[in-house]
Amino acid sequence: MKSLVLLAALSCSLAAHAEVKVSDAWVRGTVAAQKSTGAFMTLSSDQPVSLVAVSSPAARIVEVHEMKMDNHVMMMQAVPRLDIVPGKPVQLKPGGYHVMLIDLVKPLSKGGTVALMLEFKGADGKSSRQAVTAEVRDLTAAAHAQQ
Repeated sequence: MKSLVLLAALSCSLAAHAEVKVSDAWVRGTVAAQKSTGAFMTLSSDQPVSLVAVSSPAARIVEVHEMKMDNHVMMMQAVPRLDIVPGKPVQLKPGGYHVMLIDLVKPLSKGGTVALMLEFKGADGKSSRQAVTAEVRDLTAAAHAQQ
């Protein structure tokens, strides 16, 4: 009976863990001397969760950034976390929230891919990681252009 109760408790804790869906992940291609670019995607979850870190072998520094107007000037700054509310997908897109890949290891060409590791923290304080493969699109790609 104890093992049945333990199994049921374990099942409930696993079911309560946030399921984050990542869709349409892509990275803007670069030119030879360019040392940074953006990665974009849509994140949604069935539980409250926050994106707290991103890493990639394609860049030495990876940060989540926000673009916003400040005194009529568009500013970009790193954010420590990006909250994802259940039922409200968050778009990481040009001109808004996005992932910055800084100090690129090599130029990124259309048709290639970039590995990203997303780290999330749930409302329960538990962390999880999710590997994502993002397609490299043309340097001039827009948010929803089909390349």
